[in-house]
Amino acid sequence: MTNGSEESDEIGGTDGLEAAVDGMDDIAQRRDELAARVRAHAGEIARELAVLQGGDYGQETFDTDAGSWTLKYDAGDVQYLRFDPKSGAETYVVSSKQPPEPEPLETAMADYGAFVATYNEYVRSFDGLLEDVPDEFPEIESTAELVAERDRIVERIREVGNAMASELYRYEGDYGTYATTVSGTRWELKWDEGAVSYLRVGGSDGTYLISQYSPPSAPEVRRLADDVGTFVDAFNEHVRGLEADLSQVSLGEDG
Repeated sequence: MTNGSEESDEIGGTDGLEAAVDGMDDIAQRRDELAARVRAHAGEIARELAVLQGGDYGQETFDTDAGSWTLKYDAGDVQYLRFDPKSGAETYVVSSKQPPEPEPLETAMADYGAFVATYNEYVRSFDGLLEDVPDEFPEIESTAELVAERDRIVERIREVGNAMASELYRYEGDYGTYATTVSGTRWELKWDEGAVSYLRVGGSDGTYLISQYSPPSAPEVRRLADDVGTFVDAFNEHVRGLEADLSQVSLGEDG
C-alpha cells in the first residue's frame, strides 16, 4: 500500500505548476503602438479626403490586389479603417471600439503600403481637373433701381393703409380688421391704434403688401398694385354706407 503523498506523485505531481508563463505584454504593447501609428497616418488621409470631398464626413473604399480598404471619416478624423481581404475575415485596423488581434493586424499591415499607394493614385487622378474651368463670369445686373421703385410703391401703399387705419381706429376702436373681396380675392387690413399692422391679399397664405417684416417681391407688387385703388374704393363705399346708416338714426324730440 502506498501513502497519500506517493499516490499524488503518481497522478502527475505539481511540477507543471512551477513552469513560467510567457507574458503577452510585449506583443500587446507592440500591437498598440502600431495601431496608434496607423491611426495617426490614416487620420492624415481622412483629413485630405474631407478637404477633397468638401464635407465633414464620408467614406471611401480603395481596392488593392490583396483586398479592399474602407476609410470612414467624420469632422476630418478617421472613424474606422477596415481591411477586407480577398480571402479571410475583415479586420478593423482602426476602430473606435477595440484594437485588432495581432495576427489579423499583421496580415492587414502587409497590404497597408498598397492601400496608401492606391489612395495617392486616386488623388493624382484629379490633376488638371479644374484647369479649363473659367474663373471669369459675366457682370451681375444690379437690382438697386428695381428695389428702390418697389420700396417707393410699397411706402405709398403703406401711407394709404395708415389713412384707412386712422379712420377705422376713429370709429371702430383701438384695433381690428377690415376685409373685402377685390377681383375674387380677399383683401384684409389690420390696424392697431391708428396705424396699419398689415395688408394681406389672399388669405392666411397670401401676400403681405404691408407687414412689420420684409416687403413683398417686386413681381407681387406689380401684380397687386393695380387693385389697391379698387380696395380703397370698396373701403370708401363701406364708410359711406356707415354714414348713411347713422343719418337714419333719430333720438326723437323726447329723447
